[in-house]
This record gives sequence, C-alpha cells and structure tokens, in this order.
Amino acid sequence: MNEEISRLIALQEFDSELAGFDQEAERIRQTQAEREKAVGARAAEAECCRAKAVELEQSRETIKAAGEEAAERIKELQVKMMQVQTSREHQALLREIEDAKKQIKDTEEQLLQVMEDAEAELKKADELDNLCKGERKLAAAEAAKAEEAVRQLQARRAEVLARRNQLAQELPTTQMKRYDKLLLKRKGLAVVRVSAGVCQGCFMTVPPQLFNQVRKGGEICSCPACQRILFYIADENESVQPVRPRPVEEDFYEEAEDEENESEDDLLNDE
Repeated sequence: MNEEISRLIALQEFDSELAGFDQEAERIRQTQAEREKAVGARAAEAECCRAKAVELEQSRETIKAAGEEAAERIKELQVKMMQVQTSREHQALLREIEDAKKQIKDTEEQLLQVMEDAEAELKKADELDNLCKGERKLAAAEAAKAEEAVRQLQARRAEVLARRNQLAQELPTTQMKRYDKLLLKRKGLAVVRVSAGVCQGCFMTVPPQLFNQVRKGGEICSCPACQRILFYIADENESVQPVRPRPVEEDFYEEAEDEENESEDDLLNDE
C-alpha cells in the first residue's frame, strides 16, 4: 500500500479517536448537568409546595370569615323570629336559618380539608428537601469524579493530538488541505474503506476500474460520489466496518444524494 495512503488512514484513526474523546467528555458534562438540573427541579417543587400551603392558609381565612358571617346571620334571623306575626314569615325565617346552618357546616368541612391539604403540602416540601440534601451530596461527589474523568480524557487527548499533528507534518500540504476539507464536510470521516466495491462512507457503488485501482493501493483514489479517500484491505472473511461507524439513520439518503451532486473539482475549489 502507498505510504501516503497508510499515513492518511492513520491520520483518520487519530481524528476519530480525538472525536471520541470529545464526545465522551461532552457526555460526562451532560450527565452531570442533567443531575444538577434534576436536583434543582426537586428544590423548585418543594418551594411550590410551600407556596401552595401559604395559599391554602389564605383561603382558610376567607372560608372562616364566611362561616362567621353565617353565624351572625343566624343571630339576626333569630331576633326577627321574635317579631314576626304570621306563620308564613316564621317558616321563611326558619328556612333561612337552616340554610345558614348548612353554610356553617360546609365551611367547617372546608376548613378541615384546607388544613389537611396545607399540612400535606408542607410535609411533601420537607420530604423533597430531605431528598435534595442527599442528592446534592451525591451530585457533589459525582461532580468530582466527572472532573477527574474529563481531566484524564483531556490528557489522553493531548497525547493523541500531538501524535496526530506530528503525522500531519509528514504529509504534503496540499494533501492535508484536502483531507481537512473532507473531514469538515463529511462529518469527521475523510478516509474510508471500500468493501465489495462499495464506499463505506456514502455506501455508493464504486466503478469497477476505480475499485481495482484502490485494491492495488499504488495511488490515492477518491469516491466519485462523496470524494472521500478510499483504501482497501484484503480480508473478505472479516466483517468490514468503516473507520468510524456512522448511524445510517443520520440523514443517510439525503447525504448520499448531496454527495453525488458534488464533484471532486467542487471540493478542491472550495479551498
């Protein structure tokens, strides 16, 4: 295999490894952020419970006032009953008194329910606070672990990046420009394997003559559909995977169509 192709393959492996470090570091940060967000949400829920308890207490005063008003109304009606002359007026006053008594009973039941609801909200708030304390303690411990994990990833990334940059210096400037352009435009995948005549970057069939050239490995060849640099390793019994697997569902058909419409000259002209 051409030495320059071998270097490009190794360069792609370095860049895929670097991307893996970045993705893992981001995953760790995202996990920690979600953990902290969950604790914050629980604390906010506890505050909502307390606010609801305050509202219930305020409504309790309103209900209590309504009951007191009904009691005063009964006293007034009872005084009137001493003054009425007819049976009809007497019966009407009795109905009003019964309605007022019913209102008092209703307010007493409402007051009891409001008190129970307020106590339940405060109890729930206390439970949430206790949970928050434990979760904050756990989150702090996990944060320390996350920081250490990210630090280790960054140290390993720095080592790989140094080796990558050293290898990049061994390649011609024009080839590096082309490679970097492909890496940017092709979602971090510039050098791919060709297997059974199919480019493992865009999954389009490579013309037979070009496939034979790639198999010989004497010169750098590009996929006519996506312009990625192709290489071939003769191992038909092994399950062939791209240098960095990419989910097919990630706009695969859209990308393949776009790549067909972009020629190699277009790619180079972008430089």
